[in-house]
Amino acid sequence: MRSTDKGKKLIRGVIAAAFWIAVWEAGALIVGQELILPSPLSVAKALYELAGEGEFWILSLTSMWRIISGLIFGVALGTLAAVLTVRFKLCDMLLSPLVKIIRTTPVASFIVLAMLWIVRTGVPGFIAALIVIPVVWADVRTAVLETDQELLEMGRAYGFGAFRTFRYIYLPSVLPSWNSAFLTALGLAWKSGIAAEVMCQPRDAIGTELMRAKSVLDMPKAFAWTVVVVVLSLILEFIFKRIMKGRVKV
Repeated sequence: MRSTDKGKKLIRGVIAAAFWIAVWEAGALIVGQELILPSPLSVAKALYELAGEGEFWILSLTSMWRIISGLIFGVALGTLAAVLTVRFKLCDMLLSPLVKIIRTTPVASFIVLAMLWIVRTGVPGFIAALIVIPVVWADVRTAVLETDQELLEMGRAYGFGAFRTFRYIYLPSVLPSWNSAFLTALGLAWKSGIAAEVMCQPRDAIGTELMRAKSVLDMPKAFAWTVVVVVLSLILEFIFKRIMKGRVKV
């Protein structure tokens, strides 16, 4: 992307952000009650105070670590499940219904059950992993099944073994879908992981602090933590997009 295009994109983003902050400020003025809708200035002040505390950074990094760990584990399991269900009919018969049940069951139900099975600090990562499995499974499975049959025939004609078939045919065909699934999974993992923190309230967690702020009716701080959730989500998405763009092409 050229520098002029980047500049235009940045300007559009700033204008959009300024517009919605103005709408927020107008809404706060109309409501006139901090307990219902705090102003952007009061939220910015609360966020500034949070950022000045060392505990804030520990909480943020801890939540990120838990959820990203769950994300990576879930993506790995989803990818493996996709390959197995395509390769083996027995695995397809056994795993496909399970993945579909995970996809259709509300997240809150899994969170409640997980709180009975595992320690609270493990719930966010577990939920993040569980939620992303169906997303990755569906996209990777479809990509594998839709791999160009003519390329596979050509590979067989040239005597490709399993490794070379995977390296030169399946991997280039599946990788774009896998990348898209990963970014979708990232957003879902982050939202479901934070929701799990809100419900189970483990130590050193963003969701726990969000609930504490709400419990004491400190709405500027509650909004500030919400802003943190959004900003961290955008940062993680940006980082992983850059990693994907910078990887060695196959």
